[in-house]
Amino acid sequence: MNIGVISVRYARALLKGSCDAKIEGKVYAEMQSLASSYIDVPQLRHTIDNPMISKAAKENLLVAAVGGNPCELTKAFFRLVLREDRESVIQFMANSYITLYRKEKNIIRGKLTTAAAVSSATELKLRQMVEDKTNGTVEFETEVNPDIIGGFILEYDTYRMDASVKSKLKSILSQLKM
Repeated sequence: MNIGVISVRYARALLKGSCDAKIEGKVYAEMQSLASSYIDVPQLRHTIDNPMISKAAKENLLVAAVGGNPCELTKAFFRLVLREDRESVIQFMANSYITLYRKEKNIIRGKLTTAAAVSSATELKLRQMVEDKTNGTVEFETEVNPDIIGGFILEYDTYRMDASVKSKLKSILSQLKM
């Protein structure tokens, strides 16, 4: 069976259940924690996929991966996934839930890369600009990268605005080579 189809079906069911219970934001945060736990701790996948480990131990691991105190719906979701022997795709289910939640709530991911740290007022101003252009909520991530020398790179959705000194210098260099 197709991993994508399975993960989206389970994620849709979880989203519907969480919306009905009015806890979709809490489940969203828990699925983000689970997804990042899979990235931060690669051994988690091997442990969850191991058939020698009991379902109860796997459930305890998943509970710990979401922060140790998930809501009852998330615990019930874990038990369902384990009972149906679908634990090998739970990481994809978490990512599918995140994607579906963002789509439903019109949340756009944005990233601001600067050469030096920016003030929270500047970050807020750029976030507001993106929210005005997209008519949605923006989850903003900031990164400091001294390699861009100065300026900034703003990315959201499929849009990329590169106002870095490094890109300007590259542009000048390519014009001089002509």
